[in-house]
Amino acid sequence: EFGLIKRLTENIELKNPESKYGVGDDCAVLTYSDDKDILVSTDLLMEGVHFDLTYLPMKHLGYKAAQVNFSDIYAMGGMPKQITVSLALSKRFSIEDMDDFYAGLRLACDAHGVDIVGGDTTSSRTGLAISITVIGEVEKGKAIYRNGAKDTDLICVSGDLGAAYMGFQLLEREKEVYYNQIESAKTDAERMAISQPDFSGREYLLERQMKPEARRDIVLRLREAGIQPTAMMDISDGLSSELLHICTQSHCGCRIYEDRLPIDYQTAVMAEELNMSLSTAALN
Repeated sequence: EFGLIKRLTENIELKNPESKYGVGDDCAVLTYSDDKDILVSTDLLMEGVHFDLTYLPMKHLGYKAAQVNFSDIYAMGGMPKQITVSLALSKRFSIEDMDDFYAGLRLACDAHGVDIVGGDTTSSRTGLAISITVIGEVEKGKAIYRNGAKDTDLICVSGDLGAAYMGFQLLEREKEVYYNQIESAKTDAERMAISQPDFSGREYLLERQMKPEARRDIVLRLREAGIQPTAMMDISDGLSSELLHICTQSHCGCRIYEDRLPIDYQTAVMAEELNMSLSTAALN
């Protein structure tokens, strides 16, 4: 993915003076006023790639789709203001499904003070595709890029690592068990007796996977403390690949101490149950 992006964009030249920063960070940065810079980012979510509607309710999907976009703005030190929402729908989706999706979307927007200002809808032959563009703002000259990291900088994260991935592993395991039960059931009584998975004690893992929260609080706390990070980005692909982006653009290296990776207890228990490397889950 990263190699393809580089190949497609490496020769793009910005022609307009308002285009301050283009491809290569969490957001593009545009300048139209003397006191604010405009931040713009787009995310595409594809059914079967980014989400599975076997276990993800439409309301949660709408909420998550908004949050992952807000996160890009916060990763630049800015505040999201507006989004546009484009949907490609197959005919298996009902009006009620879309009501639920928009209920989750609006819940996220209300919590972060973001307006839904437009979008597009079209038909799809393969399922559901969601494209959201988010527009935000940051004080002029205060955008935090990936290319400012320096020797001796500390690497900090805003929470624990690996929980969303372990939530995904848990859901995929239980989905397989559920489908196996359906296939083996021969009578209506056997189908009625199929048990629902017990997720008690795993609620945190499921929440991190199905209902993530963009870290508006971190941006506000940094501002209150008068701290301007040298480089910043959100962790959507794992700590190792995100640090690779920062190091590549900042022309430096990094060192991660395994014993300092912040990991939640539920994540550690789940990794042990699945016989998976905890550090690998946290990094990737």
